[in-house]
Amino acid sequence: MFFRCIPRWLSFTILPPFLCPLSDETLSVDPALTLSVSGNGGGSPFSELPLIDTEGSYSSIVVLGCFNLEWMKAIPCWFPKPRSFLLLGKSPIEANTVYGALRGLETFSQLCSFDYTTKTVQIYKAPWSIQDKPRFAYRGLLLDTSRHYLPINNVLHWHIIDEESFPLEVPTYPNLWKGSYTKWERYTVEDAYEIVNFAKMRGINVMAEVDVPGHAESWGAGYPDLWPSPSCREPLDVSKTFTFDVISGILTDMRKIFPFELFHLGGDEVNTDCWSKTPHIKEWLQTHNMTAKDAYQYFVLKAQEIALSKNWSPVNWEETFNTFPTKLHPKTVVHNWLGPGVCPKVVAKGFRCIFSNQGVWYLDHLDVPWDEVYTAEPLEGIHNASEQQLVLGGEVCMWGETADTSDVQQTIWPRAAAAAERLWSQRDSTSTKNVTLTALPRLQYFRCLLNKRGVPAAPVTNYYARKAPIGPGSCYEQ
Repeated sequence: MFFRCIPRWLSFTILPPFLCPLSDETLSVDPALTLSVSGNGGGSPFSELPLIDTEGSYSSIVVLGCFNLEWMKAIPCWFPKPRSFLLLGKSPIEANTVYGALRGLETFSQLCSFDYTTKTVQIYKAPWSIQDKPRFAYRGLLLDTSRHYLPINNVLHWHIIDEESFPLEVPTYPNLWKGSYTKWERYTVEDAYEIVNFAKMRGINVMAEVDVPGHAESWGAGYPDLWPSPSCREPLDVSKTFTFDVISGILTDMRKIFPFELFHLGGDEVNTDCWSKTPHIKEWLQTHNMTAKDAYQYFVLKAQEIALSKNWSPVNWEETFNTFPTKLHPKTVVHNWLGPGVCPKVVAKGFRCIFSNQGVWYLDHLDVPWDEVYTAEPLEGIHNASEQQLVLGGEVCMWGETADTSDVQQTIWPRAAAAAERLWSQRDSTSTKNVTLTALPRLQYFRCLLNKRGVPAAPVTNYYARKAPIGPGSCYEQ
C-alpha cells in the first residue's frame, strides 16, 4: 500500500547524551511482570494525534523495581552489591500522553535481552538514565497500493490511487473502484477505517494521497468522462466541472475516514500534451486565455481549494512549487523528491517542507546502501533557525512498481530504520563519521530484533536491498 502518512515511530536506538547507563549492573526481569494503566495519559488512545510530536517526549530511569518515564526529570538511583538483581514489583511508566508512553515502552523493550544461560530476560548496564524526544514531528513511510495491491496491514502514508489502479471504495462515486485490478483487490470504507484506527492505537497518523491531475488514468474505468478522450486518458479533463465534482466527492468521503490535518494532492509528473491535443480542451484553453501550463496551475489550485474547504492543509509534490511558487496557498506543504537543495528554497519562501530526496530515501532504489540513507540530512543547506522549523521532517518512500506482498517488508527494512534514527535523534548525536563503527552494529542488531519479532528485514550490508544473504553467517554480521 502506498500510504502517505505521518508516523510517530521510535528510532531503533537512542544515542548519548539521551540514553546512557549509570552503572554496569544487570537486572533480571520478573516473568510475572504485567502492564497496568492509570491516569488520563493525555486522553484516550483514540484522541487526535497532533502534527507537532510532543507526545513522543519522555525521560526515564530504570532503577531496581522501577521503570519510570517522566518528562525532563531524572531520578537519582543506586545499586548496592551484588551485581545483579531481580526487577520486582511495580514498574510504573509515566509520560505526558499515551503516545509518549508507547515510545517509552519500545525503548524499554529494546533494553531487555534474553539470556540463554540463565533463561531469563535481563537488562544490562543498569540503571539507565533516558531523556528523549523526537527531533522532527514528521517521520514518515510511504506505501504504494496502486502499483501492487497489498492486503491490510499497518500503514503510514497511503498513496491509495494511481494511474494503474483505483482500489478504494468511494460511496459518492461508486463506479470509481471499477478501476481496481480485480474485484478481489479492493479496500472498502470499513477497511480504511480499520487501517486508520489500527495506526492510531500505535501513535501513527495516516495521511492519504489522491494524486491529481496526473497519475489518474484509472479513474476513467468507472467514469470515462474524466478522460480527455478514450485515446488520451490523462491528465484528468481540466475543462469539465464534473472532474472537480468527483474530486470534491472523493475528498468529502475520505474526510470522514482520515482525521489527520494533512492531505496529499500529488501534482507531480503532469504531461499536459493531452490537453493541448484534445479539441474540446484546446477550445476551453483558448476561451479562458490559458496555456496548458496555466491549466496545470489552475487545476492544482482548484484541488487545493477543495481540500482547504474540508479543513485539510494540502501537501503537493515539489513540481508545483518549482512551476508556480508564488501561487500556492500559504498552508501548502511542499514534498521534496526530485533531488537535494529543494527544502532550502521552499522554506526561504515561507512554505513548510517534507524531505524525501529520491537519491537517498526512495526505498525502491535498491542500490542505495544503508549508510547513504543514514547520513542524509533534511536540514542540509538551511542555517536560519526559523527556516529550519519549517522543515516538518522527512519520509522514506516505498513505491510499489517492483514490490508486492512477497518482498515489500524486506525492501523497507532495515534501511527505513536508518532514516528513522536521523529523524528522531538530535543531529549532534548521530555522527556521520565512521558510521561503520558507530551506527552499523546497532542497525544490524535492530535488523535481528525485527526478524525475532516476525518482520522479514533483509541483511543490512546487501549491495542490493531485500536480497537474501550471500552465504552462511550470523544475523548480527550481515
